[in-house]
Amino acid sequence: MSDPWSERAELYRTSAAHASGPDLELVVEWAEGCRTAIDVATGGGHVARRLRDAGLEVVSCDPAPGMQPDVICFAEELPFADASFDLAATRVAAHHFADPAQAARELARVAAKRVVVVDTLYQGDDFERAEKIRDPSHVRNYDEAEWRALLGDAGLEVDEVRIFDHPVELVPWLERTGCEGEEADEARRLLAGAGLLDGGFIGMRRIALRAAH
Repeated sequence: MSDPWSERAELYRTSAAHASGPDLELVVEWAEGCRTAIDVATGGGHVARRLRDAGLEVVSCDPAPGMQPDVICFAEELPFADASFDLAATRVAAHHFADPAQAARELARVAAKRVVVVDTLYQGDDFERAEKIRDPSHVRNYDEAEWRALLGDAGLEVDEVRIFDHPVELVPWLERTGCEGEEADEARRLLAGAGLLDGGFIGMRRIALRAAH
């Protein structure tokens, strides 16, 4: 039986909100000096593709077979030896992690040089409720202090943080998870109430953190 993420795979592979952006280019910039990398929760494979284009040897992993990762696994249980990769990266996926602290420990464990995390920034409880209505697999977005704590508790020191404005088109955002009808209306209401809707776009922000042992 197919899982929801495998069913959505093509939508994420072709998603303009995921396929490009300054945060994706920053991952490549922060990979400088690395020869090997793991792209954790690869989704549409955009990080793996860009890092390979930059000359790195990359292994992608994801729990959804339909995402066509090199290895099928959860972020909390990476089947690799300690320090297997120069870089461990995850982008726009951690808000789905069931145990972000364990995932951070795993990223730290398999990375010999550095860890890079990019995800949607926490922007208030109404935004979280809208995210959960739109996609029940959403767990939580985190703010900078929470990410610093998660990575710090994993034995990493955060040495750079960037925050990006990343407007996302509302209708494709709803369509990627099949959110429609009353649920879509409620998500719109919550986003509008939070001041995050503007001309058909959601005023999302992303946070990028670079950390090392």
